[in-house]
Amino acid sequence: MSTNNKRFTTDLTQHRYRITADGPISDIFRNRGLNDLHTAADFIRQLPYGRNPDKHRPETIFTDGCATCSTKHAILKTLALEHDWDEIGLFIGIFRMNGTNTPKVKDVLKANRLQYIPEAHCYLKINGEILDITTVQSGPEQFVPDLMEELEILPSQITEFKVAYHKAILRMWLESNPEHALSPDQLWSVREQCIRSLSI
Repeated sequence: MSTNNKRFTTDLTQHRYRITADGPISDIFRNRGLNDLHTAADFIRQLPYGRNPDKHRPETIFTDGCATCSTKHAILKTLALEHDWDEIGLFIGIFRMNGTNTPKVKDVLKANRLQYIPEAHCYLKINGEILDITTVQSGPEQFVPDLMEELEILPSQITEFKVAYHKAILRMWLESNPEHALSPDQLWSVREQCIRSLSI
């Protein structure tokens, strides 16, 4: 795990990689007329924020009509793997999610007397610069100032691994902040309330 507080800005138009590989994810994008990374990312950026029933198969975002930060960025990383675009990495970042950087969770945090909660957020890095396509408004400036640590992962790790990693972070945070009279399960429940509020 490493910590990186550098502010990144990524102009995706500088990374117009052509989708030419013979792979299942590449085929899905091309069949939809999405022939380069720029148009593929822009299409995914426009999808509403919402959980996917099967995160083991991020390609279902096309039939679900929605996606989260995990599935949106995992499918682009899978696309990158099919093309050997090694400069594109998938990351989990733990950031201090609060009412300022994530306004929709403000009421949930206030009700539970929390100023913030450590949240796991997925994003890409292209040549070291952050690309966040979670929503049309998303950008690194929203979470990088509050970034606590980050870890590079594979697309397959957005499921059980991500949950276990996040829960371990929350347990350590509670141990370091005993003033919060919450159990790990209670804190996870608060976190789930926050996530549900993001889909409203």
